[in-house]
Amino acid sequence: MKELFVNTQAERVAVARQRYFEEGQLPTGVVSDAVFQSWARCQRNAHDPRAKVEFQPVTASRAQLALQKNRLLHSAWQNEAAELDAVLGSTNCSALLTDPTGVLIGATCSARANESITPIAHRIGVNFSEELVGTTAPGIVVRTGQIACVRGAEHFFESVNAMHCAAAPIRDIHGKIAGVLDISSEGMPFNFDAATVVGFYASSIENRLLIAQSAEHLIVRFQISPAMLDTPMAGLMGVDMQGRIVWRNPAAARLLGMSQDSDQSGLGRVDEILQSSFSELASSRGDTHSLLRLPNGLLVHVRCELQVRGAQQQMFALGKPTQDLPPSDGGAALAPPIDVAQAEILVAPVVESTEPASLRDADVDLIARTLKECGGNVSAAARKLRVSRGLIYRRMPSI
Repeated sequence: MKELFVNTQAERVAVARQRYFEEGQLPTGVVSDAVFQSWARCQRNAHDPRAKVEFQPVTASRAQLALQKNRLLHSAWQNEAAELDAVLGSTNCSALLTDPTGVLIGATCSARANESITPIAHRIGVNFSEELVGTTAPGIVVRTGQIACVRGAEHFFESVNAMHCAAAPIRDIHGKIAGVLDISSEGMPFNFDAATVVGFYASSIENRLLIAQSAEHLIVRFQISPAMLDTPMAGLMGVDMQGRIVWRNPAAARLLGMSQDSDQSGLGRVDEILQSSFSELASSRGDTHSLLRLPNGLLVHVRCELQVRGAQQQMFALGKPTQDLPPSDGGAALAPPIDVAQAEILVAPVVESTEPASLRDADVDLIARTLKECGGNVSAAARKLRVSRGLIYRRMPSI
């Protein structure tokens, strides 16, 4: 009769878990379908929910290989780890990063007196795959590609029911899962929206990874507010030398009203999607933003960056610098659509030349104009563009 008076979600999960594993009664409406499907897979693998989980690292060679293969992912994680650790500092939570197979390649510090599982589990090389540690948030994310939370008794193995975890996927320029970011708490349920926090930082790491994986791509940033251009909420696109969109992040898909699935094939051309020619974007330079009207009518702030083999060049987006916009009849700050054909390119005057047909052509054109501004001094041009002299000689063999 005691089961009739369960009040909390944790108690309901514990009762549903007992009935399922001991009596075969489905936990319908108590645990998510993702958790139940994970339980079922663990059972098919002949796991015993009462068995003790051994968080054993993979071999040293495999751990080293995982770090080497995921160098760019690990670098992107390191750029966010200190801030994430500070944010979680007083929450009893720690964070970890796994590669696509579930091998841990990064973790924030965790040495709290109440923890017994976390210090053992959060070691470089520990394998968090579902086949070894049962139902966990990282394991579900690898299976579903979606943010997942697993709380307490929702874990398959009883020995880790003290853990609470939330995880989110990190995707690469091909749309495939490159890694998983997880936030875990031992012995204490989350007292904040862990899914939102882990999703925010996963997006930040993903954006860094996408840019790091882009070689000779034009990176287009856009959002409804200029203050969001350097945040995880920025819409990002990678455009190749032929003007094709190679990848876009979920924020860009939402702003454009595109499908948010992970497929990065057939994304179209930048002049079709942004109604702005590739050459206009590629031939401008600077570190400010400008305004652009998307095909769906949304007015966004745009800034571009040119990725050039080990160097990154900030560039102006289309048009003139942002100005205060007159309020519309509805009171919102709007501006008429920008005519890109009449857009003012904010660079020093140069002799007229044919419009660049590719990103490489725009690169050569930019170097030629900079050399002219520097009076032909290669060293000065290299310093101004923040690239090596060798790159200039390769692009301009006639020098």
